[in-house]
Amino acid sequence: MQQIMLRSREQTPDFKRIACLLLLAALAAYAEMVQANEWKAQRQKMVEAVRIMTLDTADYLGKDTLTQKVLTALGQVPRHQFVPPMVKRFAYRNRPLPIGMGQTISQPYIVALMTDLLEPEPHHTVLEVGTGSGYQAAVLAALVKQVYTIEIIPALGNEARQRLQELDYGNIEVKIGDGFYGWPDKGPFDSIIVTAAGNQVPPPLLQQLKTGGKMVLPIGDLFSVQYLVVVEKHPDGDIRSRQILPVQFVPLTGDH
Repeated sequence: MQQIMLRSREQTPDFKRIACLLLLAALAAYAEMVQANEWKAQRQKMVEAVRIMTLDTADYLGKDTLTQKVLTALGQVPRHQFVPPMVKRFAYRNRPLPIGMGQTISQPYIVALMTDLLEPEPHHTVLEVGTGSGYQAAVLAALVKQVYTIEIIPALGNEARQRLQELDYGNIEVKIGDGFYGWPDKGPFDSIIVTAAGNQVPPPLLQQLKTGGKMVLPIGDLFSVQYLVVVEKHPDGDIRSRQILPVQFVPLTGDH
């Protein structure tokens, strides 16, 4: 009888330990929910800052608002997941942030504006030159069928690919290479976006742009005035471009 009682005590669950673990798990889940709500609130403030800046630059843009679908996408993408830990607290400020290796994640206003200028549609296939952290690609992915993005710095490109996979962006494909030459095997593209500044519109990209398509890119030297430019490929074969506003981007690098 004594042996049976001892065995019974040995098999008695440690209810206090289990209760403590459950409490810790509940507290962790609550803290995660609070943090998620805080990030969401910050995203909405960021979107509002973009709205205000759009009004402030209306004379350049010829309009005082961006399309709602672009602003909605901006408000959904978790920008704090695309920046290094040391600047995460600034993730939803309307400003560019360093992401390492001399590169930056673009200002949210610029991301929204460039996306809006492309006039994305759900059936579109888009090429991005300059993956960086993957943030611009993620915003586009919420609006189009497929995004192909090229990064010349292997460490950045591989990191962005892993990040986008972990965040379940299944309609983004990342390639390591020189974006100046585009991605001929995946083209032609409905639109092309370039997130680094060069002195000209890369001819290979122009060839890979569909008739009727648009390309948005900064043009200019690092130490001179750069302009955000929209290039349109018209059905009659005419190529037309227009300057939007002065900007400052990192230079387009490569062997071209």
